[in-house]
Amino acid sequence: MKTEIFGFLVILLLIAIIPMADAQISIGQKAIQKLVEITINSEGEVHVKHIVHKSSLPTDLELIYGTVSNVSVTNEEGNELLFSFIDDDRTLLVQPSNNDSIIEYDLEHVLVQTNGVWTWNFRYLETTSFYFPNEANLIFSNERPIYLDENKGISCHGCQMLLEYSINEPKNFKNITWEDKEFVVEILTHSNIDNFVFDQPTRSISFDVSNENQLVTTIIPLELLWNPYIVLLDDEKIFYHEYINNGTHIWLSLKPDTSGAITIIGTTVIPEFPIIAPLAIGFLIILALPFTRKFNLH
Repeated sequence: MKTEIFGFLVILLLIAIIPMADAQISIGQKAIQKLVEITINSEGEVHVKHIVHKSSLPTDLELIYGTVSNVSVTNEEGNELLFSFIDDDRTLLVQPSNNDSIIEYDLEHVLVQTNGVWTWNFRYLETTSFYFPNEANLIFSNERPIYLDENKGISCHGCQMLLEYSINEPKNFKNITWEDKEFVVEILTHSNIDNFVFDQPTRSISFDVSNENQLVTTIIPLELLWNPYIVLLDDEKIFYHEYINNGTHIWLSLKPDTSGAITIIGTTVIPEFPIIAPLAIGFLIILALPFTRKFNLH
């Protein structure tokens, strides 16, 4: 009896000396995860799936931060398993199982939509796969663009990132005519685009953006304006990503922190004269050389 009382007092003492704000309660052993999968639909709804290795002991599974609802825990055969929440519903205690455990839940209040852009400041130190709506073709991880194309997912290792993406992002098509040739510059953004100008002598494209901190993707024909580039916001250099070059077009992504005038300056630009002109001049010079020599002899 005295031993039991002493043990109870020791537990009370440990609880008393642990700062509760920093305490992380752990009952089972840490869960070993085979898979973490996040699926996002076009409405910004998030569904999470974990697969945890089988264990003969209870395991603690840290959940992804957010408001958790509709939790289910099953084995590979679809049978429900017992579970309980600990640590302010941040951790799930999964009971022992002879099969892998499958934990699924919905996650709310993590994605925020502002000016047409969905944003999630994500942190989870396990390899995590993300699957996006079919309408999302371009996403940004820490402002680095990722073009999904046929793939609708990405994998993030030890993941801490600012995730951003848009659905049905407005497309601005700007037509340029030069020496009977047509070029199209495409600008993807939720910001308003005004005063678009192509200036051949300065090898530049310029336009005004009306929103601050708004993602802007510009698709430029290489025949019109060749890389590398300098990008300016109101005559000040700003950072940009050059992330696709398919041989005919190049994709530039930037995120100006204020509204203002964007200028993209290339190293080379379409020639002021058609390409046939210098070739014709060179051909005439070659033809004239014998006559020039004959004239010099006299």
